[in-house]
Amino acid sequence: MLELKSIAKRLGAMDMADVSMTLRQGEYFALLGPTGVGKTVLVELIAGLIRPDSGRVIWDGTDITSIPPERRGFAVVYQDYALFPHMSVARNIAYGARARGCDSSEISARTKRLADMLGITELLPRRPDTLSGGEQQRTAIARALAAEPKLLLLDEPLSALDTNTRVRLRRELKRINVELGTTILHVTHEPEEAMALADRIGVMLDYRLRQVARPEELFRRPTDASVARFLGIRNVLTVSNVDGDICEVAGQQIRASAAHESTRHIWIMPEELLLSDQPFTSSALNQFKCSVIDWDHSDALLAVRLACGDLRLVALITYTSFQQLKIEPNRELYVTFKSSAIHCL
Repeated sequence: MLELKSIAKRLGAMDMADVSMTLRQGEYFALLGPTGVGKTVLVELIAGLIRPDSGRVIWDGTDITSIPPERRGFAVVYQDYALFPHMSVARNIAYGARARGCDSSEISARTKRLADMLGITELLPRRPDTLSGGEQQRTAIARALAAEPKLLLLDEPLSALDTNTRVRLRRELKRINVELGTTILHVTHEPEEAMALADRIGVMLDYRLRQVARPEELFRRPTDASVARFLGIRNVLTVSNVDGDICEVAGQQIRASAAHESTRHIWIMPEELLLSDQPFTSSALNQFKCSVIDWDHSDALLAVRLACGDLRLVALITYTSFQQLKIEPNRELYVTFKSSAIHCL
């Protein structure tokens, strides 16, 4: 088990402070955040490539903060692969096992097993400069796994790959985690990637670890507005005043059954918003007259942006509803949503 306790590090304009988290044995943990918030620095702190200004790195109860990287038994895979260009794929993979002092028969066995697992057996005689990006990344991962690391650190390993290759490698990484029991910390800026892979996700913003949660909890209950917005959650609204279950937002009064005195933001899933060209007669407590601003495609649905006075909302609707409602700019509609559909932050 990996524990980070109150890690702090300043590098130029970066000022990381009070980062604490736990990574469980055998877990697939995604560290999610935009570029430039300290994710790679945190990986290198864990690996021992740089030292924290304060705080501790603990592995299985032992403080390893001062232990050099070669004695930690961890492996790092970066997005640029960093393969040895003068070596074949087989020798690149074998390097990891050789560095652990394995004998030749064990090195050969590990190389074959990992090449089979990652689907690169036919590539073993080739040099890195003859490989595609996905093939190079598979080779880099196999080399790291050949050393049988206690912890595999992946720093944006899929970001340089095309969509189809990225999806295939996601499946293979998850299979490695499950079949080999390898503990993995995976850095990414893609929420979808984190959702597809991780047992738990840590969101890093402004050099701080803002929330750690299981994927389904994270996306349904972000702890603050900045986390919600980074995750791509729409309809994150600032509350100017709360009176019982009534939240004042952009001059409109919105009823939220979960509202409390400290509510500062609310958010509503776009699919919870219903649109009509006539006033609703439903029991939903929130109904507003609005006008269409514009729209765009969101997967198989359409995201329609609406203006209700100064209040801005986004609703997700089907293409059939889009046609039936005769959506066009400035089209006047009615929008409704339940008070129980509103999440309070």
